[in-house]
Amino acid sequence: MLNIGKLEEGFVLDHIQAGKSMQIYKHLGLDKLDSTVAIIKNAKSKLMGKKDILKIECDIDSLDLDVLAFIDHNITVNVIKDGQIIEKRSLVLPKQIEGVIKCHNPRCISSIEQELPQIFYLADEKNEIYRCKYCDEKYSEGDVVSH
Repeated sequence: MLNIGKLEEGFVLDHIQAGKSMQIYKHLGLDKLDSTVAIIKNAKSKLMGKKDILKIECDIDSLDLDVLAFIDHNITVNVIKDGQIIEKRSLVLPKQIEGVIKCHNPRCISSIEQELPQIFYLADEKNEIYRCKYCDEKYSEGDVVSH
């Protein structure tokens, strides 16, 4: 049995879709933190079959919940203080996301002007559809910017 140590302060990201933990690791900038990070991939789950889990020992306010919610708003965020879960945060889809999605429309101003931030807005919450702020191009799965 795998045993990962107990956190004294930080957070646990649970119910991550299996295989998405590395994408989350990169988008949250966890490689730049001088903190302990445990990545558990393909853990057994009664609810999901398989899931990923991230345990991060750092200040919870350093976590960008908008990026996390965009990647998967079904993730559970458990806040840990003094070794105990003090709060469970639910994620909601952000109304706007910046620097995570890249517009694939070659005529979009954001493709031409490199300094212009890539900004997408939530056009259809029910169907989880994001569109480019500048040209209204629909986001598709392959448009996520890699860091």
